[in-house]
Amino acid sequence: MLSRIRDLYDGHSDAAHRFRYGLLAFDVATTLYVVATSFFTHTLTIEIIDMVLGAVILADFIARLAIETKRRRLFLRLTTWADIVAIASFLAPIAGEGLGFLRILRTLRLLHSYQLLKRLRADFAYFRSHEEVLLASLNLMVFLFVTTGLIYALQYGKNDDIRNYADAFYFTVTTLTTTGFGDITLEGTGGRLLSVGVMIIGVTLFLRLAQVLFRPTKVRQECQTCGLMLHDADAVHCKHCGATIRIRTDGSS
Repeated sequence: MLSRIRDLYDGHSDAAHRFRYGLLAFDVATTLYVVATSFFTHTLTIEIIDMVLGAVILADFIARLAIETKRRRLFLRLTTWADIVAIASFLAPIAGEGLGFLRILRTLRLLHSYQLLKRLRADFAYFRSHEEVLLASLNLMVFLFVTTGLIYALQYGKNDDIRNYADAFYFTVTTLTTTGFGDITLEGTGGRLLSVGVMIIGVTLFLRLAQVLFRPTKVRQECQTCGLMLHDADAVHCKHCGATIRIRTDGSS
């Protein structure tokens, strides 16, 4: 049984690839569900769906724990604790309502795993051609979503200006872009400290991710000697073999 589970999570069979695609789809759907339900009053139906999602995430967590050979290392990962918080948020909303958005950190780890990246390159030509930009876009979206989620989770119910994810997202974007209209402010000492954290840490990371998105640090140019595909934008020689490479630029004829 354990060998079958291990193959699904870490193997290279077609069934394993389909399973990981399924996990990815589930994570994305869960994230969208968390955002959508922030606009509605939590009814009994939503609470039941929360419990079902929590049970699925718990089953996934137990399966990964069972096949992990170094379990202590598992608990050193941020995504592990994000899953634990998400499970608690779904199964016991009163203890941490709104923190289910942290499940998206699991999505980020899954997308950056070697097995799934290799499969995406094999299955989608567009992904192979635009991998760096696509991953930078993903990192930027996850960063915005996590920041927005933290603001929503900590301010919802305490701040009349933060009524749903849209309000929290609006505050996040205006803060990160240093626009700062001032129509929404975070209340209390905790809110002010969160604002400071977003401004100091967030602006730096936001600008870095945006730079990678609009001006990729690597360009795709195959070295004719060793076949290395990614090079610095201003590279003259291949870092792997030293051969001269000719990277076309906007000024090239």
